[in-house]
Amino acid sequence: MNITPPEWVNMAIAMRILTAREPIPDHEQRQVAVGYLHEAWAEARLDGIDGDCMAQACLFAALSELVSTYGEDATARFAEGLSQRISNGEFSCQFARQ
Repeated sequence: MNITPPEWVNMAIAMRILTAREPIPDHEQRQVAVGYLHEAWAEARLDGIDGDCMAQACLFAALSELVSTYGEDATARFAEGLSQRISNGEFSCQFARQ
């Protein structure tokens, strides 16, 4: 099976080449961060870690980071809006199959 990496993987690799002195816009940082997470996720799956376990661990880590950065109240307000965003399909990923 020959799998071509999605565009975000190429972007993540390209972003690593940039020097630390160049400011990176937030939207590009998010794209690169998602690339890193997908790489880590794939590595964990190869090591036999279940996807559900990874998802829960990632959510815990993400919420912990938000709490340490913004506090419990702000993070709770953010989390309240997640239900509607999930229902609206914001987190549904459609990947092209080759």
